[in-house]
Amino acid sequence: MIQNATIPGTPASEVVPIVGEFIGIRPGYCGGKPHILGHRVKVQHIAIWHERQGMNAEEIVATYPTLSLPAVYAALAYYHSHRVEIDADIAADERFAEEMKAKSGPSKLQAKLAELHAQNDPISPG
Repeated sequence: MIQNATIPGTPASEVVPIVGEFIGIRPGYCGGKPHILGHRVKVQHIAIWHERQGMNAEEIVATYPTLSLPAVYAALAYYHSHRVEIDADIAADERFAEEMKAKSGPSKLQAKLAELHAQNDPISPG
């Protein structure tokens, strides 16, 4: 849910969504997860870059210049308001990635390189 600004005495019709202009959730888009509007960047991506990789908002924008600073801050605000759900999504994605790695084993390229390195060198020394 997107939180609205509340000012005592302000009619609900005059309340403007705070992060609504930056963060959206649309079924079938970004897996139905909260994302920065106009981008395929999920809030969880911003959270990972900030929380795990130690990037501040300005560094995120410098690395991904199509994102705006207000959008990154809105994503961080949304993350902190929905931390339990987003952390659960991140953990589920990490488990899925590990399962896929375990099922697929080494890639064809890795297997071919291992095969080539395992062969005896036909050139004799000396």
